[in-house]
Amino acid sequence: MNREQLIKEIIFTAVRSSGAGGQHVNKTSSKIVLRFNVLNSSVLTEDEKELIQKKLANKFNKEGDLIVTCEDTRSQHKNKEIAIDKFLKLIKNGLTVPKKRKKTKPSKQANKKRLEKKAKHALKKANRKNIIF
Repeated sequence: MNREQLIKEIIFTAVRSSGAGGQHVNKTSSKIVLRFNVLNSSVLTEDEKELIQKKLANKFNKEGDLIVTCEDTRSQHKNKEIAIDKFLKLIKNGLTVPKKRKKTKPSKQANKKRLEKKAKHALKKANRKNIIF
């Protein structure tokens, strides 16, 4: 995954942000909306595109754009950097293939130990009962 080439394919949009900033927030567009079209990407292979679409399905819009937003700070430039970092982490996590789970079972010694403990506990409970003849 080439970071620079991925960043070149990103489309940034600045939008008015909500939150902190007072009157300043009404005048400036500090929120960043990052769009990345996975299907039209020349950097990713077909397998990578498919994997990302499966893993990050809830992050896509109808046009197939991966959308990341950031309005953490009042600065548009800092928000842009944060959005790029979020995007790169998303892509990295989307491309990781999970390990296959190996089935395991408890050892014979562990089974024996568990059953002995269970029997001991049951005996302790049984000894507490009031037996009336």
